[in-house]
Amino acid sequence: MKALVLAGGSGTRLRPFTLTSPKQLVPVANKPVLYYVLEAIAEAGITDVGMVVGETAAEIRSAVGDGSEFGLDVTYLRQEAPLGLAHAVLMAQEFLGDDDFVMYLGDNFIIDGISGAVRHFAAERPDAQVLLTRVADPTAFGVAELDAAGRIARLEEKPAEPRSDLALVGVYLFTPAVYEAVRSIEPSARGELEITDAIQWLIDAGRDVRSTTISGYWKDTGNVTDMLEVNRSVLEGIEPHKAGFADAASELVGRVRLEAGAEVRDSRIVGPVVIGAGAVISGSYVGPYTSIGEGCRIEDSEIEFSIVQRDSHLGGVRRVQGSLIGRNVTVTPAPRIPAGNRLILGDHSKVQISS
Repeated sequence: MKALVLAGGSGTRLRPFTLTSPKQLVPVANKPVLYYVLEAIAEAGITDVGMVVGETAAEIRSAVGDGSEFGLDVTYLRQEAPLGLAHAVLMAQEFLGDDDFVMYLGDNFIIDGISGAVRHFAAERPDAQVLLTRVADPTAFGVAELDAAGRIARLEEKPAEPRSDLALVGVYLFTPAVYEAVRSIEPSARGELEITDAIQWLIDAGRDVRSTTISGYWKDTGNVTDMLEVNRSVLEGIEPHKAGFADAASELVGRVRLEAGAEVRDSRIVGPVVIGAGAVISGSYVGPYTSIGEGCRIEDSEIEFSIVQRDSHLGGVRRVQGSLIGRNVTVTPAPRIPAGNRLILGDHSKVQISS
């Protein structure tokens, strides 16, 4: 069995971060989301991975390399334009050959991994198997409608009026039967070959399509709110670890992971928190569910329930929360006199200012 990981796409919902870095490389607990995907594939016993990349191919290749760090053999497959998930399957056919495969969207996070789903698929070997989960807003996802026997009767991509609350998780398992399906469908109204249409074709053709409803934690990390929620979920599972330095004037409470080379001085850290290598926290409070990237400096500030990416600096800032801060960012107070806020913001930025 092989794996097909989709790591292209423009990540418009995560702008401005995705203007300078792929959405799959935004870190959760100081590790890119894509790394969790690759680790889950390796844990499922799969070693051959096709990585579908687009405009951000160079960044993805730099971060993943040949895959050996994860125990994988990664082959890069260039998709010149985002023409849909079914199009990605079509262009990857030469790599996949006659093998069964799992297709995993590189910005999806499943805390329990995919090993169980892969074992079940390998044992039963239906033509296709999808994972489903119940969501509050089905209009944002592909949605499955089940018949009275619990079989998939219909799939619809981002329906205006959903027939159920069962959303397709970004993991699909296929035999080579899927190639006939993707060649038989037409582009959707948005100009893409939809994987939901391909699976619906298999259903209508009487092929064996099965589903598994998962109850574990799953997120499509396509926006800031979901990124912070995934960060919270991962941090819930960390264990205390002190490879860095904390002075006698500091207090580390609960599950705090202090990486090698990190320093905490005259500060209070309340876990779960991870502080990356080489980061320096001084005269500050870092609250629960916060990830501080490597090389960051947090001085005379307060922050919680946030992600701060590497080499960023917060100085003299009170009460930062629910925030996603990019790489090499500087956050400092505005001058008191004259009263006002000076902003230097790129396209698609969102700012909240206390009046």
